[in-house]
Amino acid sequence: MTNTYSFDKSRIKVVLVEGIHENAVTYFRENGYSDIEYYREALSGSRLEEKLRNAHIIGIRSRTEIRSDMLRKAQRLIAVGCFSIGTNQVDVHEAKMAGIPVFNAPFSNTRSVAELVIAECIMLMRGIPEKNHLARNRIWMKSASNSVEVRGKTLGIIGYGHIGSQVSILAESLGMRIIYYDIEKKLTLGNATPVSCLEELLKYSDTVTIHVPSTDLTRNMISGRQVAMMKKGACLINASRGDVVDYKAVAEGLRTKQLSGAAADVFPQEPASAEEPFTSELQEFDNVILTPHIGGNTLEAQANIGLEVAEKLVKYSDTGSTIGAVNFVEISLRPNASKQRFLHIHANVPGVLKEINNVFSSRNINIAAEFLQTDPELGYVIVETDSELDHSVIRDLRNIPHTIRVRVLF
Repeated sequence: MTNTYSFDKSRIKVVLVEGIHENAVTYFRENGYSDIEYYREALSGSRLEEKLRNAHIIGIRSRTEIRSDMLRKAQRLIAVGCFSIGTNQVDVHEAKMAGIPVFNAPFSNTRSVAELVIAECIMLMRGIPEKNHLARNRIWMKSASNSVEVRGKTLGIIGYGHIGSQVSILAESLGMRIIYYDIEKKLTLGNATPVSCLEELLKYSDTVTIHVPSTDLTRNMISGRQVAMMKKGACLINASRGDVVDYKAVAEGLRTKQLSGAAADVFPQEPASAEEPFTSELQEFDNVILTPHIGGNTLEAQANIGLEVAEKLVKYSDTGSTIGAVNFVEISLRPNASKQRFLHIHANVPGVLKEINNVFSSRNINIAAEFLQTDPELGYVIVETDSELDHSVIRDLRNIPHTIRVRVLF
């Protein structure tokens, strides 16, 4: 059970790392948060643990990892903001059970990633990476061999979510035929056609692009067996997560000419900074595009992400709203300056709500409003009262069995 503190914005420490866009800093300051630490590099090890121990809110991107052992030591932490699409860098279940919602930006860099994928598709199918390499080495390879237009070719999209569907729209506007595979039924956009299995998509696609999260189901979903199923001379693009593709198998496919090219923006192990060396099985090939996890790194995307995640974090801190949290039950409330509001996060077991209400009724405190959401593991209740809560009330709320976290908003 974590400590309770009274809500005072000037006392809330916000830590932002990995060069998060200044929009986030501006938004926090505009909303009364003055204690902000800002770092351009990723944090890890003891330095990250130190910051987590003192932070109430932390904002990270993809290279800073917050795992279960760190979360257990972060007694003051109330929220984590992933200024990215994915949240794999955080142990979201452990955060949930510690009463810490995790927020992300699932939409803000969709267009940026989709544009990069389309550009890579065109470059690979025209054989540009290899021709560029030869030209830089004084070899004039003016040949149409292995160089084709994308118009009329088939693009296979694995994962038809926010990014996959945006790629579909852009590719169709270029005259490509779109097929896609997703484990969930999705609304088809334009003339895209769903296929019943991954094998079918691999068999008929001239280029395959992957847009899935990292899960037990997707880990190494493209390996030697899948590469062998692909159309001879096809291209492969991965701008999703590094562990969904076995790059050793891709390297073998390039050596045997089963693949005519590949592009990778994500890798199983990625350097935490520019000072660390980067190695990959794909570096030996001239017909490969390697980029340092920059699919969402455009000025527009980072500005949008900075604002989107900061808005969610401030709204949660100010009102208790968990809309947009990836690991939490959702409650959305407006600010209410005329009532006192408290937030109680607890294990979802029978009797907790009764005990909460008893704390107030035993003191003849009127409950003006009460909101409760649960899932199989967690309960989240917000209570507004007409009377101010004194420290004895807070103490008793904390002492209710199965309490995880209590916050008070004045």
